[in-house]
Amino acid sequence: MNHVTGPQAADVESQYHAEFAMGAHSARHLRRVLRLYLVRSGMPDVADAAELALTELVANVVRHVPGRRCRVCFLLYPGGVRVEVADGCPELPVAAEADALGDGGRGLVIVEAVADRWGVAPYADGRGKTVWFECGTG
Repeated sequence: MNHVTGPQAADVESQYHAEFAMGAHSARHLRRVLRLYLVRSGMPDVADAAELALTELVANVVRHVPGRRCRVCFLLYPGGVRVEVADGCPELPVAAEADALGDGGRGLVIVEAVADRWGVAPYADGRGKTVWFECGTG
């Protein structure tokens, strides 16, 4: 995972990470894990936004990453959560203007709307990237 642009290690209170091959029900399961994680950590007020943004990042993996494999990391820090989805696909996501009647293209626009910050950190070797977002309680 690329934590360079996120909270410093000393600021991280708790973290969850796992590697998956994403499928049809992956987003639903990960939303449940994230909500439990946030509620139990006293941050239920960011759960809706974080779940929605996570769903969009998982949908991008299912749609665009060969093999649908990724690593997911939830990092709690004072006042918020950072969610990272890393994969081995070098293609960087781009927030596109979606066709009003199209089937896709709105994912990163939604992430930008509900998260406080988001970004993409390509791997130095060019073999993948980490897409991340942060939602705060303040």
